[in-house]
Amino acid sequence: MSRVVIVGGGAAGMMAAIAAAEAGHTVRLLEKNEKLGKKLFITGKGRCNLTNACDTEELFRHVVSNPRFLYSSFYRFGNSDVMDFMEKGGCPLKTERGNRVFPVSDKSSDVIRVLANRLHELGVQVSLHTEVSDILTEQGRACGVRLKKDRRVIPADAVVVATGGLSYPSTGSTGDGYRFARTLGHTVTKLSPALVPFETLEPTEKLQGLSLRNIRVKILNGSRVLYEEFGEMLFTHFGVSGPVLLSASSYVAAALRTGPLTLSIDLKPALSAEQLDARILRDFEERKNRQFGNSLGRLLPSKLIPVVVDATGIDSDKKVNEITRGERERLVSIGKDFRLTLTGLRDFNEAIITQGGVSVKEINPSTMESRKVPGLYFAGEVLDLDAVTGGFNLQIAWSTGRLAGESV
Repeated sequence: MSRVVIVGGGAAGMMAAIAAAEAGHTVRLLEKNEKLGKKLFITGKGRCNLTNACDTEELFRHVVSNPRFLYSSFYRFGNSDVMDFMEKGGCPLKTERGNRVFPVSDKSSDVIRVLANRLHELGVQVSLHTEVSDILTEQGRACGVRLKKDRRVIPADAVVVATGGLSYPSTGSTGDGYRFARTLGHTVTKLSPALVPFETLEPTEKLQGLSLRNIRVKILNGSRVLYEEFGEMLFTHFGVSGPVLLSASSYVAAALRTGPLTLSIDLKPALSAEQLDARILRDFEERKNRQFGNSLGRLLPSKLIPVVVDATGIDSDKKVNEITRGERERLVSIGKDFRLTLTGLRDFNEAIITQGGVSVKEINPSTMESRKVPGLYFAGEVLDLDAVTGGFNLQIAWSTGRLAGESV
């Protein structure tokens, strides 16, 4: 059986090591951090949304970059396989809104524990505080790695690179895998932060911390709709975030690099403009002697009221019974199309994942082996694969890691 070295002890690396060891190989897992799964530990705010319980075909629809490349991976080791693996390992799971799957305990440490226990059971040699400086080749084939600290060489018959991307660099994701890939003749596509908050032209400090649920957002470039989705968003001190906008960042990043975009928020998507107008009329009828600025408590969250009042141009002290039909139409219009200007994305320190990576054209999708360097495999975020929020990115890591480990 082969000697296999896995570089990177995150989700993809641990799963690759488990699969290779189950196939009977001698496996060594090298991790430069002080513990395994450091990024996994903070995933989902520490709760770890480890996959999504949708149909397998639905998984592909949530992948932004190169979904067809994942056909073999997802069908070989899909979401139900991940859930079975975790539950058999002693981590009971629950499914929440949007088919998001979490540990019942809400602790990412339980997911890491299942993986670490399995590595131990299989006799995988785990080396922490162990950073790799180079992937070595002989006659064009991967033959081992050189360690950074003492320049020691660890020979191998196969090497799996699962070093992650550039997001959350404090967890060790500092782009090592891209450097390895380039050195060995691979193409690395343009790298950018993904699943990352937006900055806005308009100040949002007064709205900081406000979460809006059940809203519909559109992102427009001029009159062209680039992205549209229903869900939940959050205002921050610098702009906007939350699930629906984090996912949007993956689709509109390229357009945003060429100039500002428009964010349109439908605050009341369940109501047509006519229905919203009727609703406002009823509220006004009940509060006809109130000032306009104090009349919207049933319609909008308190933090949003002064911002919407300003946007209408109506004097907040004006009595409700004095508001004209035209002024009311402006209020309806803003309720259905509240606009902000998106000027940029936050950086890799706040990005959940990296968009771009090792070009999948140079990787065999049936094995995860390099088409350029036999014996070299790639798995997880280091590849040019990314998806929206909801557990889909971790599913990519589990599936590609498993396939790489089984294929060596």
